[in-house]
Amino acid sequence: MSNNRFKLKPHEIKELIPLMGTCIASDKITIEGLPVGYMYREEPQDENDSGWRFMSGTESQDYIDDPANSMMFEVNVIANYDPDIIPYLNLPVGTELEKQQKKEKSE
Repeated sequence: MSNNRFKLKPHEIKELIPLMGTCIASDKITIEGLPVGYMYREEPQDENDSGWRFMSGTESQDYIDDPANSMMFEVNVIANYDPDIIPYLNLPVGTELEKQQKKEKSE
């Protein structure tokens, strides 16, 4: 698989957090470059899985249901795409977080 389709190239990934295992992230984040809008933590599928799942929040149910639209990554990789997730990564299984949209100031 070519890394050319990903928004960030391998040399752009920095160590922002200690290794904590893998996660699943939507292509809307890793290919289209949208920020994480929704994240949840479920029971890990194996000893390498952190349980974290990251989506932009713009995915339709059909999009989510298609396994071709997401991939497994080290959590640190997704932290490089959207560092706003970092303060929440130690929250327990069962956590669900949705990013609130910032309101525009009216003049």
